Amino acid sequence: MKKSKKNIILLLIVSLIIYMTGCVGKMTASESNDLTIKMVVKKSNHEFWEVVNMGAQAAAKEFNVIVDFEGPTDEEDIDGQIRMVAAAIEEKADAIVLAASDYERLVDVAEKAVLEGIPVIIIDSNINSDKMVSFVGTDNIDAGILLGTTLVESIGEKGKIAVINFVKGAATASEREKGLRSVIDQYPNINVVETLYCNSDELLAKSQTIDIINTYGAVDAIVCLNAYATVGAARAIDSISLLRPVKIIGFDIVPEEVSFLEKGVIESLVIQNPFNMETTEKDHVLQFGNWSFYYV
Repeated sequence: MKKSKKNIILLLIVSLIIYMTGCVGKMTASESNDLTIKMVVKKSNHEFWEVVNMGAQAAAKEFNVIVDFEGPTDEEDIDGQIRMVAAAIEEKADAIVLAASDYERLVDVAEKAVLEGIPVIIIDSNINSDKMVSFVGTDNIDAGILLGTTLVESIGEKGKIAVINFVKGAATASEREKGLRSVIDQYPNINVVETLYCNSDELLAKSQTIDIINTYGAVDAIVCLNAYATVGAARAIDSISLLRPVKIIGFDIVPEEVSFLEKGVIESLVIQNPFNMETTEKDHVLQFGNWSFYYV
């Protein structure tokens, strides 16, 4: 029996997500000619999303479809994301893949797409809607819990720490912080002196880190909830002289983070979906050379 166009589209979207999460499988889609999938991400000009695009384009080539990849250059540009999704609706895209920068504000335009018969799949950061085809991404509460347990393993049950989150209102930011706090709250002698939002801007995260040190002295650790925050904090710590080290517990694994890890500026990283590596007997720990990565 011939597959419906809608079913083919859903198959292709799922296949794209499989590629992006590292579980590559062989499938055929001979009826996929001339299908266009619009992928709208949070920030198009960053290594993390560039890797996502590479996976998407590899799958597009495999299935002979067109994937239009775009996103604002500023993760705070939520209006820009809304316009991009609206344009995809106007262009009658066959499907939309969306990594939303805001849990609430992308709901209306995403649900409009669904009403227009365009399937929408959410990746990375969810939105407040039950009308989407699916959500594929890290369990960010678990990721936050892992950041918290990694912190406690690093500094013990007492200390002075700061938290650098990314975009206020983004589901991933809120959930990672919720998970982190659920661990920290179990240790009354761990004092969070400040929680800041860097808006996924490495320069701002660097400036915030320097302000934290100037205000509170050398805190025991800074917990960073995405790659931008981690890189910015590491640049700051690397650029100033401290009487005692400040431990950076970071997230993701872009090349600059690895460089700072090698230099000892970053203490630990929690990473998403590591490829082609074997885990140790301890859950969520990955041995790689002389370092330990924690993964979700």
